[in-house]
Amino acid sequence: MQSAMVTTLDDFKTIDDMNPVAALPLLGIYQVPPSTLLQSPSTVKTRGGAVIREVASPKTGSRRQGNHPQPSQPHRSQEVAGRNRPRTAATCIYGKNISQLKTQFGELGMEHPQRLERYRSIDREGRTLLRDATFQPWPKTRRRVRGCLEFVKRQLFRIGDDWYFLFALGVIMALISFTMDFTVSRLLNAHRWLYQEIGEDHMLLKYLSWIVYPIALSSFSTGFAQSITPHSGGSGIPELKTILTGVILEEYLTIKNFGAKVVGLTCTLSAGSSIFLGKVGPFTHLSCMIAAYLGRMRSSVTGEYENKSKQYEMLVAAAAVGVSTVFGAPISGVLFSVEVMSSHFAVKDYWRGFFAATCGAFIFRLLAVFNSEQETITALFKTSFKIDFPFDLPEMFFYVILGVICGAISCAYLSCQRWLLGYVRRNRFTVNLMATDKPVYSALVALLVSSITFPQSLGRFMASRLTMKELLNSLLDNRTWAVLAQNVTLDAHDTVDPKNLWLEWWDPTFTTFGTLAFFLVMKFWMFTLATTMPMPAGYFMPVFIYGAAIGRLVGEVVAFIFPSGIKTDGIVNPIIPGGYALAGAAAFSGAVTHTLSTALLAFEATGQIAHILPVLLAVLIANAISQKFQPSFYDGTIIVKKLPYLPRIRSRYIGSYSVTTEQFMRKDVTFLVKNATFEEVLKIFTSTEDLEFPVVEDAESRILVGTVTRSELVRFLQTHEAQQHLPEGPEDKTKVLFEGNLSDDCTIEPVTLQLSPFTSLHQAHNLFELLSLQRAFVTTSGRIVGCVTRNELKATIEDLANPKTPK
Repeated sequence: MQSAMVTTLDDFKTIDDMNPVAALPLLGIYQVPPSTLLQSPSTVKTRGGAVIREVASPKTGSRRQGNHPQPSQPHRSQEVAGRNRPRTAATCIYGKNISQLKTQFGELGMEHPQRLERYRSIDREGRTLLRDATFQPWPKTRRRVRGCLEFVKRQLFRIGDDWYFLFALGVIMALISFTMDFTVSRLLNAHRWLYQEIGEDHMLLKYLSWIVYPIALSSFSTGFAQSITPHSGGSGIPELKTILTGVILEEYLTIKNFGAKVVGLTCTLSAGSSIFLGKVGPFTHLSCMIAAYLGRMRSSVTGEYENKSKQYEMLVAAAAVGVSTVFGAPISGVLFSVEVMSSHFAVKDYWRGFFAATCGAFIFRLLAVFNSEQETITALFKTSFKIDFPFDLPEMFFYVILGVICGAISCAYLSCQRWLLGYVRRNRFTVNLMATDKPVYSALVALLVSSITFPQSLGRFMASRLTMKELLNSLLDNRTWAVLAQNVTLDAHDTVDPKNLWLEWWDPTFTTFGTLAFFLVMKFWMFTLATTMPMPAGYFMPVFIYGAAIGRLVGEVVAFIFPSGIKTDGIVNPIIPGGYALAGAAAFSGAVTHTLSTALLAFEATGQIAHILPVLLAVLIANAISQKFQPSFYDGTIIVKKLPYLPRIRSRYIGSYSVTTEQFMRKDVTFLVKNATFEEVLKIFTSTEDLEFPVVEDAESRILVGTVTRSELVRFLQTHEAQQHLPEGPEDKTKVLFEGNLSDDCTIEPVTLQLSPFTSLHQAHNLFELLSLQRAFVTTSGRIVGCVTRNELKATIEDLANPKTPK
């Protein structure tokens, strides 16, 4: 005999709309033959001899069904008597008294009613739903285990649940960072081994072995990441800045983008220093993706709704974790995330960032010890500067000059990078190539860059055989290269000497001054070109190394001018070029990103704090010059990509305090009347694509009473449209349709913030940034007179910053 069984959640039905016996298969308790479904709904006997009865629920009034296997000789008289009893008897189950069931069948006789109750839920319209379930034995054991788990959960979350998720965030990102570094190191060693194994007699093969590796990895990184999602390219920080202002960008924080970014970034870093890209920006993006996923997991575990404030706190903490797990620098990671990611920061969120960043940095450096890379937890980039007398007081003048140079070069770089990024998006050839074959574009750029950095040609003047980490370690060398070059032999080294990395910067026909200057000139445009490649890549580490090269060149020049050191009070102290390299790295990277925390990042990454005063001085001067003339690297990318980000008011002399809301607000506001009918709502709904509509008391007074969302109007229109198409009683239904108004059937939310027509542009800008607003209504004595969105604010700020000249 064929059995009727419902096993999928798609077969949901309501008790009120179906035969009570037919609802039982939804529970998965019995297989009821189809023929028996036509019998009386009050008593049905199955093949196994089970008797199914129904009684009324004393709470909801809907019918309950229950069953239990009867003994070998069922008490038929009791069943008949039970059938004649009133259905509203609260102590009657299956026609039997509760005490009778306990006597006959023990606790098992009470299990099925409880089980049925657990799988009852109420939908939005108040109907009771049943859904599929599997048989669950041992009810006492399950209750005890569930109680123990609830007790453990309460004890663990007594101090707050944020600690556990922040700790998990730091550990996960540390594991990903270490695994990625380990993989990249092995791939770079394989590339170096392949290049060294080919002899000098096979120059063509040597050239091919040098360029094929970065070309293949760059094209694969672009193709793989773009095939998964087009949002995986770049660093991701400009998009994160936009998301933290309250703008929703689809797929930027999804797990799909996470996988594409991890694989793509690994291939990008494995391409080597020829491509000259890093991982700080993408790692910050990856950390925010993990934080968003953990936030959703936290909501499911704790049962709390994840609001925007909680999501904002987790994303800012995640940005700090991303930086700290790259450099092993938790303090500067928190400060860097605050400076770069957010315009306003709540002090109460500091502990989240510091706790997560500390956990991530500690695990990241601890894994290096476990992998026998280091004997103990030390700085990522080792230095050996003198601590007793690191610099002399007259050297502060040269550090000031270094800050000016870094600020000027950063302005030139930011201008050229923003122009080239915009040109690639405007040029017809590159636009068509990027639209159809992005991997080809990356392969062409990698071919050009890797050909120039070929060590047998121009690459020998740029230390092209060194990795990114080796480049920074060599530039931070405390020894003076000009002095070391006087005692070096003229023999060329086939391999890289880890203890004498400075030899890669030395050439007998091209002094160390020439190699450093040539490196700066070539890497300027090569790095600018590499930023246009549509693959996951970071841009902070190349900027940091470029600044170290600037500082190294200035330090070598000062050491050349004063070979014995600067004499003060009869004491001569030698010049340490590595200190200038440290200051240059912090100053140039701080000027490009408009941050001051790069000074602290340089100290944490190198373990040196002796040069704190000259480094801070150089960073402040470079930042002052850069912020005066150019937007930051990330803000410039936002401008080119035209992301919905609110620009900052950079100068108090542009008249932002004299401009009022009345001058730039949008006055043609589309509003709904409180008692609007179906036709009026439909007319307003189809006339605009706004996500929020103001609701006024009436059209004459225009007193603002609240707002209604577009989704509420969709539900309102769908409900009334469904009533309009009901077949029975069309006249009555049409009458109900047009009598229902907006205030009766929709939720009207109150307006908590309103602007005055006399609110200044500066005040409105601060409110939008602080509260992450997307829209604000302008009222006078409660009467709505206009509306201000981010578009009006952005256009007004741009007009003030770049006023149009009259024709």
